[in-house]
Amino acid sequence: MSTPTTTPVSRMTSLARAELTLLGRSKGTLFAALFVPLILPLSVRSAAEEMDLAEAGLTPGTLVLPAAVGFSLLFAVYSSLVGVYVVRREELVLKRLRTGELRDGEILGGSALPAVLTGLVQCLLLIAGCTVLLDLSAPSAPHLAVIGLLLGLVMSAALAALTASYTRTGESAQVTPMPLLIVSMLGSGMFVPLELFPDKLASICELLPLTPVVSLVRGGWTGDLTAGESLGALTVALAWTLLAVFAVRRRFRWEPRR
Repeated sequence: MSTPTTTPVSRMTSLARAELTLLGRSKGTLFAALFVPLILPLSVRSAAEEMDLAEAGLTPGTLVLPAAVGFSLLFAVYSSLVGVYVVRREELVLKRLRTGELRDGEILGGSALPAVLTGLVQCLLLIAGCTVLLDLSAPSAPHLAVIGLLLGLVMSAALAALTASYTRTGESAQVTPMPLLIVSMLGSGMFVPLELFPDKLASICELLPLTPVVSLVRGGWTGDLTAGESLGALTVALAWTLLAVFAVRRRFRWEPRR
C-alpha cells in the first residue's frame, strides 16, 4: 500500500493549522497581537493634532494609516513570532519537526503563517477604518501600498526568526524584540514623519527596517514618492529581508540554548 504523497504547501498548511490552535490558547500573545495595534494608532492621532503636518505635506490620515500598518507588523507579526519560535524551540517542537518530512524553510514558514495572516487581515481592517474615520481619499498609487505591505509582512517574519536565534528563553522573548520596536516607532516615521526630522537624522532613519514600509504605504496614498524614492525604499526593504533570511539560514537554532 503506497504512502500518500504530500506537498510543501500541504505540509505548511497542516503546521499552520496546528500553530493557529496553539496561538488561540496563548492569551497574552493574542492580546499583544490583536489589540495593541488597534490601540496605538489613537496615540498617533492625538499627537498628529499637535503637529504642523501641512509643512510636511501630510494630513492626520496619511500619518495615522501607515503608522497603524507599522504597529500591526511590529506586534501582530514580528513580536508575536519571536515568542512562537523561541517557545517551540525550547519545547523541542522544532527539533521533532525536523525529523519528519518538513524542511527547515517549511517549518519556519508554516509556523509564521498564522501570525502573517493575522497581520495581513488586521492591516486591511485598519486601512479600511482609517479611510472611513479620517476621511481619506482613495490611494493615488495603490501598487506602492500593496508592495510595501507585502514586503513588510515577509520582512517582519524574517526578522522575527533572526531575533529568535539570539533569544534564550520564552521569558526573554518578551524583551529581545523591544529594541526594534522602540527604534521603529520613534525613527521610522510612525509617530513623527521624517520630513520633520533634521536632514542628517532623517537620512539615517531612512535605513531602518520599517521605514521603507511606512514610506511606501504612505506614498501609496499621497502619490508624492518619486520613482527614485520608491526604488530606494524597495532596495532598503529587500536588503533587510535578504540579510535576515541569510542570517537565519546560518544562525537559527533548532535546539534549546544551554
